[in-house]
Amino acid sequence: MDLPQLLRTMPKAELHIHIEGSLEPELIFRLAARNGVALPYPSVEALRAAYAFSDLQSFLDIYYAGAGVLLKEADFFEMAWAYLERAAADNVVHAEIFFDPQTHTERGVPVEAVILGLHHACQRAHAELGVSAKLILCFLRHLSEEAALEVLEQALPWREYFIGVGLDSSERGHPPEKFARVFARARELGLHVVAHAGEEGPPAYIESALDVLKVERIDHGVRCVESPALVARLAASRMPLTVCPLSNLKLRVFPKLEQHNLKVLLDAGLCATVNSDDPAYFGGYLNDNFVQTFAALPALTRADAYQLAKNSFEASFASAAEKADWTARLDAVYAAT
Repeated sequence: MDLPQLLRTMPKAELHIHIEGSLEPELIFRLAARNGVALPYPSVEALRAAYAFSDLQSFLDIYYAGAGVLLKEADFFEMAWAYLERAAADNVVHAEIFFDPQTHTERGVPVEAVILGLHHACQRAHAELGVSAKLILCFLRHLSEEAALEVLEQALPWREYFIGVGLDSSERGHPPEKFARVFARARELGLHVVAHAGEEGPPAYIESALDVLKVERIDHGVRCVESPALVARLAASRMPLTVCPLSNLKLRVFPKLEQHNLKVLLDAGLCATVNSDDPAYFGGYLNDNFVQTFAALPALTRADAYQLAKNSFEASFASAAEKADWTARLDAVYAAT
């Protein structure tokens, strides 16, 4: 089995996927028609052509506009189910899915519709696709901490349907410590905690996420290499980084994929993983990220591919038994090649 085929075939977990970022233009237009939402683009092709971003904010502007078609529980179900079918085709055995309730509650959509629609898709994926899927509620960091606390309380009647909280949206000017109280509240509730840090923000944001928010995983984190002391700390603690190569390329964190530091992270002993972030907008789902990144970085090896998949299981919030089962399946794929 050649390396691209191995990358596609091996079982893997996806730990950094924004479900609203999986909303393909075709589905946006279908939901817009169904819900009577006017779009500022005349066609699917025109919308897809607009996916040329200069930075994170230019992406977020169009991302939030696209999410405006999501109004009912059935819309959230349909969006998540489309992603989960694609994930299953990529041999994703486990997905921890971010969702942004504030993107919807600010438009008057009940948080119940958001959570239940996504949850029912996760249930169906487990039953019909054999894919394990869990939800992580994310706070929008460009909004206030008071707004984050409010949406967390709104979501608590459906606490059993999400496993953790995260922090996303515009990183610049919104350091992790801005959200110290809401993360403390989430930890009190027994929720897992993760945060975006070190994508556009500096290494200090990663340190704040660790020290103030006490996160269990860093989303992105690629700028950690600017601080050797931080790299050593991350390696010693096996703190996972959910790296998103095609996203980093599309948002110009790296000018070229050939300049990505994934190999550097692995060689430093970091628990790096590969993920798709917002695949509808950034040009690829999980297997696309693996195949394109390995093609761009010839120093990456079969052993690195194995390590990345194993790291994804280790970094997940699944049970020890599930992790062991997925790792055994990974070992079987490698033993057969």
